Amino acid sequence: MDKEFVKDRLAELLADRNFVSIRAVFAGLAPADTAEVIAEFESAEKVALFRLLPGELATEIFGYFPLEVQEALLRAMGDEGAAALLEDMSSDDRTALLEELPTPVCARLVEALSPEERAIALRLLDYPEESIGRLMTSEYLTLRDEWTAAEVLEHIRKHGRDRETLNVLYVVDSHGKLLDDLRIREVLLCPLETKVRDLRNGVMISLNATDDRETAVAAFRKHHRTVLPVVDRQGGLVGIVTGDDILGVAEEEATEDIQKLGGVEQLDEPYLDISLGRLIRKRAVWLVILFVGEMLTATAMGHYENEIERAAVLAIFVPLIISSGGNSGSQAASLIIRAMAIGEVGLREWWRVMRREILCGLALGLILGVIGVIRISVWSTFSDIYGPHWPLLAATVGVSLVGVVLWGSLSGSMLPFLLRRFGLDPATSSAPFVATLVDVTGLVIYFAAAQAILRGTLL
Repeated sequence: MDKEFVKDRLAELLADRNFVSIRAVFAGLAPADTAEVIAEFESAEKVALFRLLPGELATEIFGYFPLEVQEALLRAMGDEGAAALLEDMSSDDRTALLEELPTPVCARLVEALSPEERAIALRLLDYPEESIGRLMTSEYLTLRDEWTAAEVLEHIRKHGRDRETLNVLYVVDSHGKLLDDLRIREVLLCPLETKVRDLRNGVMISLNATDDRETAVAAFRKHHRTVLPVVDRQGGLVGIVTGDDILGVAEEEATEDIQKLGGVEQLDEPYLDISLGRLIRKRAVWLVILFVGEMLTATAMGHYENEIERAAVLAIFVPLIISSGGNSGSQAASLIIRAMAIGEVGLREWWRVMRREILCGLALGLILGVIGVIRISVWSTFSDIYGPHWPLLAATVGVSLVGVVLWGSLSGSMLPFLLRRFGLDPATSSAPFVATLVDVTGLVIYFAAAQAILRGTLL
């Protein structure tokens, strides 16, 4: 699809008020593409184009709009039109939208829903904000053990049209307790007289409605499912969560982690849509924290002022030393945070990680240390820039690089474990934070090595 061509064509037809041709253009587009094109228009045009969509198609396309576009359309449609649209939305998409609206608007729209849909909306909104209950939908089919395959197929024909998915069917008892799930292919391929109980294998994977969303992402990844049932504390089936919702959650979590790794608070909105004031506030908090942390670097430099005065050549290598430590720490932090996020590493593996990072830090430090020594040796062969004691200076730089890189690797890898242990998000031990921490300690390691090696010569 050439989005720009379609947009220009729709703009021309809208200016000519050629509504029949506009509907024809929409008929040739996939719902997701239609939503993407409409979202590009200004507010008034956006509303006009959306109103030209047929009812069922409008509901489907509405679910593909970003939340900010959905909110704008609801405001333009008025309470009656908005309630009619929300009535036909899937319960999970409707919950995601309602929780973003101001409380008075949300309450007004929920009140305008039919009693049945209102009860569903209130039940889902009653779950904790970041819980799986907010993601689930009640549009699924349930079966009973005593039904035959023929009865199941008839049940699907009668009630399956408006369900979220028919790929998986759920077996419940007379009290609504989840017993098992069945793939539709199992029903289609068995003899018509086969009982549901004979198709069950007893292997059931479910989520709890009060679990956090990261639990759902991990379960989908682990079990390679496209849909999973959600149960309450008594094991009763209360909804299902589908893969498209989990993909959205996974994207949000990954975006949040990446932003935190860059030393930025979570934006919560697309970059181009967030106001400049909010963007500045989101970035300023971490910049101020890191700036204050870097002040400790200046304090450390002041503490070694006498050493720098007596051997000014030491100052040349300060950026080299602290940047190497910061880089190694950022590497380790990024690797461990990602490994934690996808379940490769847990709290119990901290000792294994520490051992690996000690070995890795020593090896990386030796590599950089050798390069640093070679660099000083080569320069000293052709000039006297480093003075007559350049071998000792080279040894100081080499030893310092080993120590700083080792410390950076340990700090970057252990900080996520420490934060997770206290119930905090490991992503907040972002690369800039680790780098700032290692900058200060790197200076201490460097000048401590210089005092030990250069004592009696340059110092």
